[in-house]
Amino acid sequence: MAANDHGKFWEMHHLMLKKSPQLDRESLIKYAKEINLDIKAFTESLDKMKHSAIIERDKKLAIEMDLYNTPTLFINGRKVIGNRTYEYLKKIIEEELRNAKK
Repeated sequence: MAANDHGKFWEMHHLMLKKSPQLDRESLIKYAKEINLDIKAFTESLDKMKHSAIIERDKKLAIEMDLYNTPTLFINGRKVIGNRTYEYLKKIIEEELRNAKK
């Protein structure tokens, strides 16, 4: 969220996924440097937990939806867990489209 303040949410998101599980404070600051964020503003956001309300809201929603795996997709309300092939996802979409026509 601190990277989002600088318009670089997706850059940080992809970097964090690539570098996971190294997500401690120092690693996050290192990643922020890699994508050229304002380090002072970024660390201030981290240290003051500027976005904690949004993060807690999302964590609560994830628990309510029983989301503990990445990736988890929903296709017409149907939960699909894990990295699936194109063919697998296509099959589910086609099934859901057929069911919608009934």
